[in-house]
Order: sequence, then C-alpha cells, then structure tokens
Amino acid sequence: MPSLCHLLAEHPTLLLMDASSARVQVGLWHKGSVMWQTEEAEAGTAIFACTEKLFAARSLTIADLNAYTFCEGPGSVLGIRTSAVALRIWRMLNPAPAYAYQSLTLAALALAKPEVSIIADARRDSWHVQQIGKSLRRVPTAELTGECVMPDGFRHWTPLPANLGRTPYDLPALLALPALRDADLFRLSAEPDAFMHEEPSYVTWTPQVHQAPPR
Repeated sequence: MPSLCHLLAEHPTLLLMDASSARVQVGLWHKGSVMWQTEEAEAGTAIFACTEKLFAARSLTIADLNAYTFCEGPGSVLGIRTSAVALRIWRMLNPAPAYAYQSLTLAALALAKPEVSIIADARRDSWHVQQIGKSLRRVPTAELTGECVMPDGFRHWTPLPANLGRTPYDLPALLALPALRDADLFRLSAEPDAFMHEEPSYVTWTPQVHQAPPR
C-alpha cells in the first residue's frame, strides 16, 4: 500500500476527495504544492463546486490529472458514494488510477494513541471501530470498551456512547503531518465505491397468491 509521498512521486498532479464528514474536503496537488477547498454543504453539490474552484485556480482540467484519491469510509455513505460515482464518470474521460483510503485510519494515526478507539456510526446500534495496528471492526454499542473518540463532523444516528471524546478531521492539517504523509494509507481501487464490512445479501422473492389459512 503506497503512502502519500509515494503517490505524489509517481503521480504529481493528484486529486483527493473526502466527503465522509459534514464538511466536504477536496485537495489538488500540482507542481509540488497543494491547494484545498472545503464546503459544509450537500455532497452532491459541494464535491463538484470544490473541484471546479481548484481546477480554475490552477488552470487545469480532469484530463491533466495523473491519479485520483478518495475516502471510501467509514462516514457519510451518501457523500462517499457521491465521490465514488464522480470518480467513475471522470475516469471515463481520463482513465487515471484511483486510490482509496479510510477516514478512521487517518484519525487514529494522527491521534497516535493505540489504546483509544476511533469510532463512527455503523447504524443498527453498532459502530465502526479503528485502533492503531488493528483491522477495522464493527462493534455493537454494548460491547464498546475503553476510551472512544469520534472525528469532528461525523454524523450519527445511534445514541452516542457516554463520555465520548472528539478528534479533529481536518484533511489539510492531517495530511501535512509527517507520520501521515509517510504512512501506507492508500490502496488501488479498480471500481471506486463505499467501504462495506461484507457484501450485502439478498433474499429471492417468490410471488405467491395469498390464501386464507386452512381451517
């Protein structure tokens, strides 16, 4: 898995999109420097507005990109899927490689406290849980233990655990940290999409005429 430094060495013009939180964050690296645009708005408009402003500021287009990166989650499923759809469309115009990373991994490495659980709502009274050196897990609320923190701006529907802490989720600041620039965060994504712990399962519906129960 490449780090941000490795990606930029190979792909110097790089677009990053993160819509996992309430604040959409888009970064554009070009000629050794980065510019950011952020908006607290609906992802379906904010992603494109931020990207358009960055391209205009650098006099670039989609065709100039060497690679794309995006947050695959956890976080706002709608925002993440909007990012993924945008990438799929743009890659039809410019089939550059796409790389995915995970939001809670960034937050955990920035906090640098292995004993702390970084959490995000997984719905149905459960939480995504990330700790340094461990795989991302989904844990029921009743089984959460130890100190837990949630990144700023992450929405939730499940009631928050008691004594929950907060940690910043500011991409310009996080990705400027040497520990994150050199960390192996990114993986090649052939078909950009939202992260899921497991593939969804479906039940086949069999049409049947309703009848009165036998007497």
